[in-house]
Amino acid sequence: MIASRRLASATALVFLVASGYAGAQPSASSDDEPRRIFGIIPNYRTSPTLGDYQPLPASGKFKVAIDDSLDRGTFVLAALFAAEGQLTAAELSFGHGLPGYARYYSASLTDLIVGDFMTEAIYPVILRQDPRYFRRAEGSGWQRLGYAAGQLVLTHADSGATRFNASEVLGNATAVAVSNVYYRDGRTRSANLSKLAVQLAVDMAANIVKEFAPDLARASRREKTK
Repeated sequence: MIASRRLASATALVFLVASGYAGAQPSASSDDEPRRIFGIIPNYRTSPTLGDYQPLPASGKFKVAIDDSLDRGTFVLAALFAAEGQLTAAELSFGHGLPGYARYYSASLTDLIVGDFMTEAIYPVILRQDPRYFRRAEGSGWQRLGYAAGQLVLTHADSGATRFNASEVLGNATAVAVSNVYYRDGRTRSANLSKLAVQLAVDMAANIVKEFAPDLARASRREKTK
């Protein structure tokens, strides 16, 4: 299934970042805040620090979702997921050739956009939770790794208090439910639970990458100057 392959990709990504940086101390500066990680992954909802916390208004939450959804990286990711799906015939009902790829692409892009709006705008507004990822950027690498992974289940309320990240869980669950409209193969409870688990794992991997993105950028610059 395409879900299991995405989980494998997310696991590999976590291992790569963890093995490279979890044992290291962070540098003092966290001023590297790229709009895209690896030049592809949209990075509009990352905050370099939790200091002087100011909650996002509802309009700000929708702006984050819009920026993520309309970023060129989202369209590139959709194209890559569509190509993977077609090459492995993940959805037989989509068919083959250019028409089949168009269906895979439309479905992948819809997955990403619906997921962005549910987890970054709609549920955060309803539940008064902050959709941003606040980078820790201090402590040991292992402490930062644990913090990043933990942000999958813990988030900040608009009041600044720590809360269960219901926006993440309910938002992804809603996106999976919506996807049943256009994914006609495998509309079962177990398949949907698997898709939800995979999406949460992918989002956890994204949090880890966001936490270490400045370290990755500085390491890349050092390599180029050698």
